[in-house]
Amino acid sequence: MSTESIQVSTAIKSSIENVWHAYTSPDAIVKWNAASDDWHTTAATVDLRKGGLFCSRMEAKDGSMGFDFEGTYTKVEPLSCLEYSFGGRQACVEFDSKQANEVIVTVTFDAEDSHTIDQQREGWQSILENFRKYVESSTIRD
Repeated sequence: MSTESIQVSTAIKSSIENVWHAYTSPDAIVKWNAASDDWHTTAATVDLRKGGLFCSRMEAKDGSMGFDFEGTYTKVEPLSCLEYSFGGRQACVEFDSKQANEVIVTVTFDAEDSHTIDQQREGWQSILENFRKYVESSTIRD
């Protein structure tokens, strides 16, 4: 297993409350959690506490394949930071709201050995960009 970490980031024009809610709400997750238009998340569960479990069912829209992206939260700091373990790896999501009405979301995760570093970075960045587009175009309210 690789010990290399990969980092992706995006700036979202919204309040920290909206960004946090969209990232942690199962109803929102199913609307943005996909790396490409031919995939979607059909179900999501979130137990937002240290030791709590999460799972997103990701499937190809043509029904050819799917998998559960699941793990355990190891740190939950509302409006600030999420850390979790998944498949023997670790990830950290940081929410930086130092600027008014803009949140920088940075995801750092352990690389895996099945795909190149570039493929992993592109896939996770694409999901994060879908998240940004969802938050900026939605009518979430504090």
